[in-house]
Amino acid sequence: MQQILHAAGIDPAPRRAAPARKQFLATQARGIPAAGFAHPGTVLPRRLHGLIIIGHGTRRAHLAGITSNPGGAWTTQPAGNVLRDPGQLTASARFLIRDRAGQFTRSSGAVFTAQSVRIPASPPQAPTANAIRETMTATLRRELPGRLLIVNEHHLRRVLTGYMVYYNTARPHRAPSQLTPAQAHTQPPQINLAEHPIRRK
Repeated sequence: MQQILHAAGIDPAPRRAAPARKQFLATQARGIPAAGFAHPGTVLPRRLHGLIIIGHGTRRAHLAGITSNPGGAWTTQPAGNVLRDPGQLTASARFLIRDRAGQFTRSSGAVFTAQSVRIPASPPQAPTANAIRETMTATLRRELPGRLLIVNEHHLRRVLTGYMVYYNTARPHRAPSQLTPAQAHTQPPQINLAEHPIRRK
């Protein structure tokens, strides 16, 4: 059967259908930000939530806001602020990836759809569908709580704001060839290994 289809010039079924999710993300990465909540640990019993938006193409992250009560009405305001800021990640956004958390209400989604940004439905209980933002959350949990004791919302905002500067301008990433998000549109440096011989003792 496969030989008959190949002789007739018909590709296998997955190629005739829509592209796979991985192919879609690779071709549309420049216009896809991902949004989600991260909650770094604090010394207080209450949990603080940080709304983080990260671009798929460059891995540039932006802290949209911090709150202890992330309701739908609160989520709408940071979403609008991100869209109104001309230098932010959503300047060329065509799609927004987010999970099905209750904080993302119809009103917060309407802020993006009004700017012609589509929000494809994410599968329920599938964190890999928003893998880049989930990786960002894991990075925050791995690199922040072990070294800092967050005492309140103001302290967390200062810490995360400083960390975003480091994350975007000094921390290399595998996806953009070990460049920082700020260098994502440049070429990796060309290093002549012949000029750096390995010496052993």
